[in-house]
Order: sequence, then structure tokens, then C-alpha cells
Amino acid sequence: MSPDRVAALERMLQSRPDDPRLRFGLALEYANAGRREDAARELRVYLAVSEDEGNAWGRLGTLLREMGRDAEAREAYRRGVEAAYRHGHPTMAEEFEAILDGWES
Repeated sequence: MSPDRVAALERMLQSRPDDPRLRFGLALEYANAGRREDAARELRVYLAVSEDEGNAWGRLGTLLREMGRDAEAREAYRRGVEAAYRHGHPTMAEEFEAILDGWES
């Protein structure tokens, strides 16, 4: 992960704040840099403006779980399950369901 890449994405986002792909990319770069709060914030913005197929919900769930925010993480995984099934990604949905099932046991 390069700080230059984060800076470049941040600059691009300033000129195109409504571009959900930039938000998602920046979220991934923040996560790679260990900036979990920033990554979670960008994923939430992305999810508010984009019809996610499940991937971003799962990434958000993972980040929140790593930060010890279990209730929020569970909700993100549940939303990911719904989105994945809705968009025809049963394998992704089953992966998130397994995470949730393992959590509850």
C-alpha cells in the first residue's frame, strides 16, 4: 500500500465526490493501510449511494468486527447476505451466513 495512492484517491475524490467507485477504492486503500475507521466511513458512504452486490457489506462487517463493534458487524453481514442473494451471489451469501453462524455458537 502506498501513501501516494491514498493521496491520489483523496485528490480525485475532491474533484468527483459523487463517484462511488472512488469511495470504494479509497476505502480499500484505507483498510490496507490499517486505517479502519476511515475505511468504514468510506464504505458507509459508498453503500449509501450505491447498489452493492454484497462485497462492500462483507468488507464493512470484517472491519467492524476487527474494531470490536460486533453488533454493527453482524448487521453489515446480514445486509451483505441479503444483497448477495438479491444479486445472484449465493456463494458469497453462504460465506457471510457461515460467519454469522460461527459467531452465534
